[in-house]
Amino acid sequence: MIFSAPDILNASILIVDDQESNVSLLEQLLSDTGYTSVASTMNPREVCALHRANGYDLILLDLQMPGMDGFEVMAGLKANDSDGYLPVVVITAQPGHKLRALQAGAKDFISKPFDLVEVKTRIHNMLEVRLLYKRLENYNKLLEQAVQERTAELRESEARFRSLTELASDWYWEQDENGKFSKVSGPVLEMLGIRVDPLAGNANGNETAGWNEAERETLQATIAARQPFLDFVFSRVTADGSTQRFQVSGEPMFNKSSRFIGYRGIGVELSAKK
Repeated sequence: MIFSAPDILNASILIVDDQESNVSLLEQLLSDTGYTSVASTMNPREVCALHRANGYDLILLDLQMPGMDGFEVMAGLKANDSDGYLPVVVITAQPGHKLRALQAGAKDFISKPFDLVEVKTRIHNMLEVRLLYKRLENYNKLLEQAVQERTAELRESEARFRSLTELASDWYWEQDENGKFSKVSGPVLEMLGIRVDPLAGNANGNETAGWNEAERETLQATIAARQPFLDFVFSRVTADGSTQRFQVSGEPMFNKSSRFIGYRGIGVELSAKK
């Protein structure tokens, strides 16, 4: 059994019928069965407001009522129900109304004159379905909240990671999937031997001279292959004849769909650390 007896018997039920004898019969039946939260109304125009206020687990709704029939009540409930689930079992003596009621959103029907065993069985079964729906809805809300919290934690962790890497290195850089720099902290563009104008824009093709081309080609081939690299060392000879040495690490970045979206990395100038 999915739910315990108290779960079912404590569910909230609203009886809607314009005939007092039918209301009394259903109230007595539900009370004798052990249901503890049963309300009723003989005015169909009150149903939507009552459901908004109380959020009934089940509404037993007579279809043939003066002034406002059960189909109109269901239309009002559907327009006002926030969770999209219509917890209605219709009561009808007209066989032709059953299919129309189900098409209008009712979940089940009870025939008149009442078969008391059928009434109790249908009510019990519908309450199990309704409570299961509510449990699933609550689970989905908790899951969505957990995802949002986890996403916020990951973003915070990512921000801390970037902050720490920037503090621990001379350069922090990111490139998009086309190799364009999207984030730069420190003179990384100079380190890679690329002049960029504007700073966050595209390389204009002017490159600083003096680089060890074999080392640079190895690094660029690694990036082109979307491979991570750790502590890769390369160098250049400056205009005054001195040698600068750099150490760089990087990794490819992928989105949730495992699509490559660029690179990020850090670097230090080894000659400056001596």
